[in-house]
Amino acid sequence: MSLVELIAQADERGLAASGLACLDRCVPLLGGDDLVLRPLWTSLADGSGWSEGLEKARGSLGAGEEIGGGTGGQADEAEALARRMLDAAPASQEAAGIRLWADACSVAALQIHRLLDPAEDRAPSVDSRREGGTEGMSPLVAAELRRQVTVLELLAGHGAAGLRRALDISTEGRRVLRAVVSRRARGRG
Repeated sequence: MSLVELIAQADERGLAASGLACLDRCVPLLGGDDLVLRPLWTSLADGSGWSEGLEKARGSLGAGEEIGGGTGGQADEAEALARRMLDAAPASQEAAGIRLWADACSVAALQIHRLLDPAEDRAPSVDSRREGGTEGMSPLVAAELRRQVTVLELLAGHGAAGLRRALDISTEGRRVLRAVVSRRARGRG
């Protein structure tokens, strides 16, 4: 099943986890620490409202702030996409809002990985990747696509019990992106 199909079939918890996982993997672009989104993961697990945790995360990550680099390059574009994911997160997990957010986060996270991947992704856009096209896919984009699919499959197959594994997958992806961001910063310095 393609990523687009998985998102279309996901329930509210799966959608919230999918969007949150995409955002969580992109936290290194926002200067956040590894635990900044943990309260949101907890609220998904215990069914509590996540608006308070979301506001705290936005405060910690400087939601709504200007993009910091100022170079106008791919890193700034990637940071802007990550910031939009955070800014657009809905205050509740109701179906319509969370579905739009999860879908937008999927696109943004794939685009971020595409921008930061030193290897060229030959697809004209990430849309073909989300629909199942894998020919000429760059390694960083391929890994992000696999993570997104796996998170949605875990939640569809295991419900709340799949959240722990989804968080582990997100943590792994965050480490990868943090290393990519660090390498790019060293290369510019």
